Amino acid sequence: MATACALLSAAIPVSAAADDSAFSASLGGRLHLDFATFDNDDRGFPNKDDTEVRRAWLDVSGKLQGLNYKLEADVSGDRVEAKDVYLAHAFGGAGTLTVGQFKQYFSLDDRTSSNYGSFLERGNAGTTLAPLYRLGASWQANPGDFTWAASLYSLESIDAWQVKGRAAGGRVTWAPHPAAGDVLHLGLSLAHEAYDRPGADGVPALRIRPRPAGHLSDQSRLTLIDFAAGRDTDVEKWSLEYAQVRGPLSWQGEFSGATFNDSAQRGKVLAGYGMLSWFLTGESKAYDRRTGRFARIEDIRHRAGAFELALRYDQMRGNQHLDGQPDLRRGSTQAWTLGGNWYLRDDLRFMLNVIQSHNRDRLAGTTVDRTRAVTGRLQFDF
Repeated sequence: MATACALLSAAIPVSAAADDSAFSASLGGRLHLDFATFDNDDRGFPNKDDTEVRRAWLDVSGKLQGLNYKLEADVSGDRVEAKDVYLAHAFGGAGTLTVGQFKQYFSLDDRTSSNYGSFLERGNAGTTLAPLYRLGASWQANPGDFTWAASLYSLESIDAWQVKGRAAGGRVTWAPHPAAGDVLHLGLSLAHEAYDRPGADGVPALRIRPRPAGHLSDQSRLTLIDFAAGRDTDVEKWSLEYAQVRGPLSWQGEFSGATFNDSAQRGKVLAGYGMLSWFLTGESKAYDRRTGRFARIEDIRHRAGAFELALRYDQMRGNQHLDGQPDLRRGSTQAWTLGGNWYLRDDLRFMLNVIQSHNRDRLAGTTVDRTRAVTGRLQFDF
């Protein structure tokens, strides 16, 4: 609660300027308070009902001698975890160079802020395949109806220096003449990652283990990929994006995948989701054409706030085998999520999700977990 009080007391943005705006600073952040309750089946270990401070982020951003900067950290856990920590410079219409630690450019689901998504959790691909925050350098631009971004990055981050390797990735989107309540979005993301010796000499193993029933459903995780033999491993990732907004209705889907190769064994995962959103009170999802992602809801129409209903089907499957051998691992996970969001203001909302998840071991032909969850969040950002 001390963290929550500190965030709320800092909720008014501040700025400073000197020498004709040679330096400026503004304060921002987000607070996400979550709960989850589970109806577990009798297979495996049960998930426990729980609450958590999911995110308690603070950031300072502004300008410094002609450069844009941002310093962002999550203070919700036992230790402070760095998020965006970078310097950036815009070269007119040519684009923007960013250097430091920043979120990589992969998929609409992952690029849309957790403050603006329709569900508590992103889909399986967004939570397991997206590179998240990594040290590197990128160039991003917005020519007309297109956006594109490319980056070279390390597989290390400020707080996960044990992971070694290097990578390159990028994303391109197209949204022809987007307007309020009328958006068509198409996108493609690609990434190549080269991991150094996962599973050896203190380096974490490379695993794909989605949480099908929310962030607190650790006991329902299913291992789809596990590379831990200490051999250098190459990973190729991709994601195809589609979304449309038509007044209070919007729908979107992505089809994503990755292949893994350590010269002795190979693995593959495929994931996809489809979702539908409806604002009962008539608002529309907002779209940021400069970055090719959804943004903060605008123009709440009623004093009681805005109400959104959303439905998503999300699935992921994977297999792994030694070269020339049958699969040694093959499984799948899927979940239906029904969500309801009450936007009391554009920066304050209450979220409620009902999730039905289902894991299968496809080698054995058996269901290994079936879990129903009710999850919720009180969210404030500034």
